[in-house]
Amino acid sequence: MQRIFAPTFGWVTAHVFRKTTATILEESGQSPRHIADQLGHAQTTTTMDDYVGRRARDPEAAGHLEQALRDIHEHGRQTPEGPAI
Repeated sequence: MQRIFAPTFGWVTAHVFRKTTATILEESGQSPRHIADQLGHAQTTTTMDDYVGRRARDPEAAGHLEQALRDIHEHGRQTPEGPAI
């Protein structure tokens, strides 16, 4: 089976999804213990130090990142070209 999206989404790893999961749960008000349990961590310090995103220090930079991700997301909604069936 050919990996059609490999070049486009090569940056996506299981670790990226774990960090995203931790950050979303933290932003929704979940406790560090609940987040650690979800990720299978025995220590909440591992969860908070390595997986939960830091707060934006520069709102302007955060705005640029959000816009870039929004653009990527919008382009991702287009039907990708794949092998003819």
